Amino acid sequence: MDLATEITASFVVFLVALPLCIGVAVASSAPPELGIISGVVGGLVVGMARGSTLQVSGPAAGLAALVAEAVLEHGLATLGVIVLASGVLQIGLGLIRLGRMFQAISIAVVQGMLAGIGLPLMFSQAYPMADAKAIGVPIENMLGIPGLIASTLADPQKMIAAALGIGTVVLSFLWKKMPAPVNKVPAALVAVAGGMAVASLPGVNINTLQVGNLLASVQVPGPSQFAMLANGAVLSTVLTFTIIASAESLFTAAAVDRMHTGARTRYNSELIAQGAGNTICGLLGALPMTAVVARSSANVQAGAKTRISRTLHGLWLLAFAVLLPGVLALIPISVLAGVLVHSGWKLFAPAEFPKMWRQDRGEFAVMTLTTVVIVATALLEGVLVGLAAGIVLAALRMSQTSVRTEVADDTAKLVMAGNATFLRLPKLIDALEEVASAGMPRIRLDLTAVTHWDHACRNQIDEFVAQQRGTGEVRVELLRPNTPDAPAPPPTPAAGQEPWADQEATPGPTAQWFYLDPTPVEEYRPSARMR
Repeated sequence: MDLATEITASFVVFLVALPLCIGVAVASSAPPELGIISGVVGGLVVGMARGSTLQVSGPAAGLAALVAEAVLEHGLATLGVIVLASGVLQIGLGLIRLGRMFQAISIAVVQGMLAGIGLPLMFSQAYPMADAKAIGVPIENMLGIPGLIASTLADPQKMIAAALGIGTVVLSFLWKKMPAPVNKVPAALVAVAGGMAVASLPGVNINTLQVGNLLASVQVPGPSQFAMLANGAVLSTVLTFTIIASAESLFTAAAVDRMHTGARTRYNSELIAQGAGNTICGLLGALPMTAVVARSSANVQAGAKTRISRTLHGLWLLAFAVLLPGVLALIPISVLAGVLVHSGWKLFAPAEFPKMWRQDRGEFAVMTLTTVVIVATALLEGVLVGLAAGIVLAALRMSQTSVRTEVADDTAKLVMAGNATFLRLPKLIDALEEVASAGMPRIRLDLTAVTHWDHACRNQIDEFVAQQRGTGEVRVELLRPNTPDAPAPPPTPAAGQEPWADQEATPGPTAQWFYLDPTPVEEYRPSARMR
């Protein structure tokens, strides 16, 4: 272990985390001190825990809209108990070893979720970029952009704030193209420093952070806040926080594991660690936290190899907030909003949509639906709709069924292959009606290539055979799917006897054959040796 490298990496992560902690708090309609407290807990508590070695936790832009909605509906005092309950649930999920469950979620749903978080985040932060207040829900914020532009152009001070915010966004995109070692300095830190310099100029009167005492901002939940857990809306918010925070943390862990060759993440341990961090954040009345890609990738790129760097970054956050609180009050809010607009763009990741379209149009539909529903309603509803759409897509693809009909000589034939489930019933019914309407004296249903059929399809076939048999005019031959429990073929007919006529076999475990005069019905399933 190289201790000097770990310390250097911790400073890099601290410089990335500081503006993000404050910006996420402001975007969440919470005091900036609460964002710093969550960052400190993410470093000192989660940073020392086992689980993932290199990923860094703190308040996340992905939860900003959800936190803002919770604060608006239930109040800032209730936020702590919501976060605390979410942390306890996360610990419980980790203890019963459900950490890896989150890896089973479709990547299309995950990307749709991130896009659905990022798009509203960009539009909501466009307002503080111009020293204005966001209107409300995402759709309203989007529709209000023309009015925001008009009001900004009419006010010189708002134009200065907007210029700083836009400059921050442009700098965030272009900074990586600067030559080394300049580009090693976080773009957000450069933007904050430049914004502070502009805000201090004579004649500039733009909004800056209003920072209070760190200890004074701690709000330990009391009995009245805990009583709110009996409220169904609060419990729904707890569940949403738990799902989204857990998923984002474990998805980040998977992404960070691909960035390095060191120890792999222990998912259940990491989920417990995240739960412990959120439990403490809740007790302090702070913001919820998750693992964050921006800080984690900065940690890996800075050369960190152990948990020391991410733990120390929490210590630097605490020292800065306690020893230099006056510096925070010089930071323009528009600059922090610009940092979050850039984060929202990365979450939205518009390039992923055409990429998904080229790779898999079904997954593209799931991804787009998830994004649209989140933007139109809320995060939990969008994720649930996306998960349901992903399950339906998987079921449809598992039910790939080929149904072919033809008429040859005096026989109407139906040949079916693949997985026959209730989702393919309309197709099967149409094919059965087609062979029945052919008017042939003999019908042959060949299902030997069917690898699976559920009760609905089995029942439909049986009803069709019984119906055709009942007419007394059609001879039906049914070849059932060939599974390991298939019975032997019908016995060889005696001399002078018509093949299979007047014969009856004892029913097998899943199939049988018997023939009724004057119009025999043949029903059997070939064994492997017949083919």
